[in-house]
Amino acid sequence: MSASDAPATVVAIIPARAGSKGVPRKNIRPLAGKPLIAYAIETALASDLIDRVIVSTDDTEIADVARRYGAEVPFMRPRELAQDDSPEWLTWQHAVRMLKATEGVATIDACVCISPTSPLRAVEDVEACIRLLLKSDADLVMTVKPAERNPYFNMVALDGAGYARLVIPPERPIYRRQDAPPLYDITTVAYAFRPQFVLRADSEFEGRVKAVVVPAERALDIDTELDLKFAEFLLSQSRSSHPGAAG
Repeated sequence: MSASDAPATVVAIIPARAGSKGVPRKNIRPLAGKPLIAYAIETALASDLIDRVIVSTDDTEIADVARRYGAEVPFMRPRELAQDDSPEWLTWQHAVRMLKATEGVATIDACVCISPTSPLRAVEDVEACIRLLLKSDADLVMTVKPAERNPYFNMVALDGAGYARLVIPPERPIYRRQDAPPLYDITTVAYAFRPQFVLRADSEFEGRVKAVVVPAERALDIDTELDLKFAEFLLSQSRSSHPGAAG
């Protein structure tokens, strides 16, 4: 088997810091009987495309929970990379550098970030990102969902005198939302990326970026207590519709 025919080595990185203002201790808060982080770990472990599942955290309790659900915690994240204003990009860089220091980054073809805050994702969403990254020239593949608002149709800005204007004036009048150019919101469902790109860049759009569209019901991002309650409701509905499904 040639090097080009060899299976790709893919590492899942699950970022889970201790601090959270909207939902205290969010990453290990119970959701339908399991800590929130468990959903991300179980999704990663269920994928045949992922070789290792690593949690990046600054918190020993989160690390213990992560190991209990089958993830590795081979290093701890520095506290300065776990603040409210710490860019997640730096967390990715730190994880890649730590893996490089211990194992050599050349042994990793792709990483995929699976955030605990999107527990309703499907394995197929993660795998679609990985496959698209590996078969294309993209540096990064992100998940997106259809945008609920569209700046070509129903989003306005106010000028200094208080007059409203469309954020992006269309070339011709648009009377229905369906006729506006389709736009998408970035989600936290999954980001697949090439380790070398993350090490040399400062943000995703410095490289070639592709996207996988996921349905809104799988893209819920838990940021508030209300989001957590909504996720509980959606999971209960899913289980009542499929009573034999595993939890």
